[in-house]
Amino acid sequence: MFLRRARETPSRLAIESDSSQLWVVVHERDELGSDLVPDYVTAVRDEAFYGWPYRYSGSHIDNGRNRREPAEKAVAPDYALGSHTASPGLAYTAQTALTGRFHEGMFIGQLGSRNRKQRSGYKVIFVPFSAGQPSGDPIDVWTGFVKENGDAMGRPVGVAIDTRGALLVSDDVGNTIWRVTQSEPTRHSAP
Repeated sequence: MFLRRARETPSRLAIESDSSQLWVVVHERDELGSDLVPDYVTAVRDEAFYGWPYRYSGSHIDNGRNRREPAEKAVAPDYALGSHTASPGLAYTAQTALTGRFHEGMFIGQLGSRNRKQRSGYKVIFVPFSAGQPSGDPIDVWTGFVKENGDAMGRPVGVAIDTRGALLVSDDVGNTIWRVTQSEPTRHSAP
């Protein structure tokens, strides 16, 4: 993989269990504005060129660079996560205690933007998978880490699945590891 600079390197790895495919989440470059460049999750392809530092998101040219690599050499990422979400956490699951729509896919911790006018990230999302590939819109799993005045109360970083299938989330602001489980349905007895 030709990702060399700290801002364009994979921050976490995960193995998709059906195909044993290696996936990475990438915190992309800054300095191209609030809406560029999207962070992403992608399968790792042998000897693939992902564009840095001359291109981003496949064939998009970074005009601030002098060298022009041919567009056909740059591989487009599999799934864009949004610009400046700062997504350092990644965990694949097909066996979780969180049932239903969280059956198969990637949990992603989004630390959040520091240099974007409108904040992005600051949450945990789930990207559903089907047949070893992303298969739908991201699902917000845990939000509310930013106060109304814009201050961050938390910044989810790492995500993992524990031995009982619960989601573990490390919080960079609160210096805490949270354990997220599905609540049991409330049972009411007859009067």
